[in-house]
Amino acid sequence: MIAIRIAVVLLAATLTLPACSRTAGDKETAGTILGGIGGAVLGSEVGGGSGRIIATAVGGVIGAWLGSEIGSSLDRADQAHAAQAQQQAHQAPVGSQVTWNNPESGNHGTVTPQREGQDQNGNYCREYQTTVTIGGETHQAYGTACRQPDGTWVIVES
Repeated sequence: MIAIRIAVVLLAATLTLPACSRTAGDKETAGTILGGIGGAVLGSEVGGGSGRIIATAVGGVIGAWLGSEIGSSLDRADQAHAAQAQQQAHQAPVGSQVTWNNPESGNHGTVTPQREGQDQNGNYCREYQTTVTIGGETHQAYGTACRQPDGTWVIVES
């Protein structure tokens, strides 16, 4: 009976972990929950008696972790598309729009260089407008990035 309680507590804790993280994306949270359930189902097929209960709990924990990793990699795919557009925008003419789209998630956005100039150290800088649509909700941001002497770009204002 104690093993059943432990299994239930471990599984419940696994399924509620995403709620504790403010940075987890929707896909990561869904992956955690679905992975936890799937792992618990697979784990319940192993062994018998208290061994089955422990296998269910362990399967739930492992499944939740794997599901979270898969879900967060999809969120990282959005970030990779956006980062590639930002890199292209460094070379794009002022006023031109560089777009990105992740066909897997349906999320998309634009990066538009607004102005260019130099900072107090003489570094070449560009002001950008970024628009991102995630899950049907659109957000806009403005920022400035400056090219450093080594060729890298650093956000100096957002």
